[in-house]
Amino acid sequence: MTQEPPGASPDTEAPASSRRGLSRHLVDIAPLKASPAFARLWIGGAISGVGAFMTTVAVGLQIYDITESTFAVGLVGGISLLPMIVAGLWGGMIADVFDRRRVLIVASLSSWASIIALVALAFWELHLQGEGTHAPVWPFYLVTTVNAITSTVQNATRGSVVGRLLPPELLSRATALNGISFGAMVTVGPALAGVLAATIGLPWTFAIDAVLFTAGFLGIWMLPPLPRLGERVEAGWPVLKEGLAFLKNAPNIRMSFIVDIVAMTFGRPYVLFPALGATVIGGGSLTVGALTAAGAIGTMLTSLFSGRIAHVHRHGIAISRAIQVFGAFAVLFGVITLLAVRGDHAPGEGWAGTDFSMLILLGLAMAGMGASDELSAIFRQTMIIQAAPDEMRGRLQGVFIVVVTGGPRLGDMYAGALAAVTALWCPPLLGGIVVIALIAVLTRAQRAWRDYDAQAPTP
Repeated sequence: MTQEPPGASPDTEAPASSRRGLSRHLVDIAPLKASPAFARLWIGGAISGVGAFMTTVAVGLQIYDITESTFAVGLVGGISLLPMIVAGLWGGMIADVFDRRRVLIVASLSSWASIIALVALAFWELHLQGEGTHAPVWPFYLVTTVNAITSTVQNATRGSVVGRLLPPELLSRATALNGISFGAMVTVGPALAGVLAATIGLPWTFAIDAVLFTAGFLGIWMLPPLPRLGERVEAGWPVLKEGLAFLKNAPNIRMSFIVDIVAMTFGRPYVLFPALGATVIGGGSLTVGALTAAGAIGTMLTSLFSGRIAHVHRHGIAISRAIQVFGAFAVLFGVITLLAVRGDHAPGEGWAGTDFSMLILLGLAMAGMGASDELSAIFRQTMIIQAAPDEMRGRLQGVFIVVVTGGPRLGDMYAGALAAVTALWCPPLLGGIVVIALIAVLTRAQRAWRDYDAQAPTP
C-alpha cells in the first residue's frame, strides 16, 4: 500500500499513530468516541441491518413456499431494480435539498410500514395455508419493492450524513467501521433467518425484523438537525442535472464509480454458487451459504484490521491495487473451480456429499475477494465524502447506490451467460484477468487518479 507522502501533517494522524502494538492494526473506534451521534447511527444501523438481511432471506423463502418457483424468487430483485435506480438518484437529490434528518425519518417510517405489511401478509398466507390454499404473490412483490425504494433513499441519505458528523481525518476509519457492521449483517442476518423460519415460522421472523428496526430508527431520531448548507433550492430536475454536471467535471469521483463497475461486472462469482453446490462441490444450499459467509468474513477481517488505513493518502492508487488483488482472487476462484470440475468427487446433498478440500479452497478465495473489495470500498467512500462539497454529497451517494446496485446484477448476467456457453470455471478466471488488465489501463490513463492525495482532496 502507498506510503505516507512527505509533508504529511502529524496532527492529522495523531489518533492512529498514538496507538501501540497490535492495537495499531485493529480497527480504530475513534469515530465512535468523537461523535455520539455517529455512534448511535452506526450501532442502530448494524442492529436494524441484521433484520433487513433476515427479511431478504425470509421473503425468498415465503415466495418459494407460495410458488415453488426459483424464477419467482428471482423476480424480487428484478422487479425492484429499476425503482431502486430511480430512488437512488431521486433520494440523493432530496438529501441535498432538505434537512437530511427529516429525510431519514420519513424514509425510515415508510420502510417500517412496509415491514409491518410483510408481517400482515405472512400471517394471511399462514391462515390460507390452513385452509389448503395460498395468498397471491403480487402483494409480496409490491411491498418488497416499496421496501427497496425506501431503503435506497435511506442509504443515499445516510451516506451523505457522515461527513457532517465527523472531521475529515476520521472518515476512512468510519468507513472501516461500516465494513464491520455490513459483514455482521451479511453473516448473522441470513443465518438467523434460516433458524427462525424453521423454528417459529416466517410471520414471526418478519415481526422480529420490525422490532430490530426500532434500533435503527432511534439512531436516526437522535441525530441533530442537518439542514442544507448554502442557499435554498427547489427539488427537481435542475438540481439533479446540477449533480450530473458536477460528476462530469469530477474525474476522480467518476473514476471511483467506473473501477467499481469493472470489478463487480467481471469479478463476481456468486451466481455460480448454486451450480457449484449441486454439481461440483456438493452440499447444495450449505455450500452456497458457506461461500457467501466466507466473502463476508473477508469483509469483516479487513475492517477489523484497518487501523493503518489512516496513514494511506494516495487513495486512487490504493483503490486500483485493491481491485487488482480482487481480480487475482477471482482468477484463483476460477482455477480452483476448474480443478474441482476435473476431479472425481461425486457431489451429494448435505455435508456428507461435500468435497471439503475444494470448499475450503474456494472459501479462502472468496474471503480474499471480500477483503480486497472492502479495502477498495473504504477508500472509495472516503473519497466521495472528502472530495465533494457537502451540498453535493447526497446526489453523489445516490449515484453510488445505483452503481453498487446495478454492478452486481450486471456481474450476475455476465457470469451466468458465460457459464451457460462455456463452463463454471470460465467466468471468474477470465473475468479476473479482465479486471486486472482494465484497472491497469484505466489507472495509467488518468494521472489525476494516480496522484489523488486525501490530504488535498480534489473531485
